[in-house]
Amino acid sequence: MKNNIILSIFKDEKTVFRLRDIALLVGEKNFESLNKKMNYYVRTGKLLNPRKGIYAKPNYNSEELACVIYTPSYISLEYVLQKEGVLFQFDSRITAISYLSRSIEVEDNTIVYRKIKGEIIANTKGISRQINQVNIATAERAFLDLLYLNKYYYFDNLNPLNKVKVYGLLPIYMSKTLTEKVKKYLPDD
Repeated sequence: MKNNIILSIFKDEKTVFRLRDIALLVGEKNFESLNKKMNYYVRTGKLLNPRKGIYAKPNYNSEELACVIYTPSYISLEYVLQKEGVLFQFDSRITAISYLSRSIEVEDNTIVYRKIKGEIIANTKGISRQINQVNIATAERAFLDLLYLNKYYYFDNLNPLNKVKVYGLLPIYMSKTLTEKVKKYLPDD
């Protein structure tokens, strides 16, 4: 395995790797040597280097990249709500929740990170962890994240949201203000 790093990387279902991920994958303990090999693979076009310290297969998953750049983080907000049919306005940016606020450009993608309290990030209710290290919020969690971070927001279609799930996720935020906002958007019958 150690001798064929590229084969090991391409056999793995993940498309984006940190140096430590590759070291674990191939059983390499010498990070300096591994780093030189990785730089060689980037120079020869076998791998991409979208950000410092991050390596990717050609045609990598941009959602996966968003979750790897800053950890802990998960994809949420407008990106998820657009995919779920709650927002109709097209926006090509990937929006994520993290421990910091940043907007970064990686090749043709814009990834926007919004800062939220650590206790909220640490709670994994309403977040799906996929095999390829993509953490993505459910529509209900993305709805609550967006309301938590924005004073006002217009939603095109609230029908895809499961009201019971929304109210079940509310305690994560420990916010009376958020609870009042949710009651205005989704009255508790």
